[in-house]
Amino acid sequence: MDWAQILVIILAIFLALFLLLGVILVALLIKVTQQIKSVTASAERTVKNIEGTVAGLSKGTTPLAVARILMKQAKKFKKR
Repeated sequence: MDWAQILVIILAIFLALFLLLGVILVALLIKVTQQIKSVTASAERTVKNIEGTVAGLSKGTTPLAVARILMKQAKKFKKR
């Protein structure tokens, strides 16, 4: 065998190995991106739920705060 043929065989083996590793890494990358997508969707749902809760809470809290202030003022007025 010629040295050139041996070198070609070694290079072909390394090329096949790197090609296989590339395919495996692409498959893992696809899997990770799908997991990231599901995590971001879950986080988005959570934020929307919290946002709705806070909006509802603020709608109820504002009239309550106004009523408390009015009650305090009425008590002060009655004391005089």
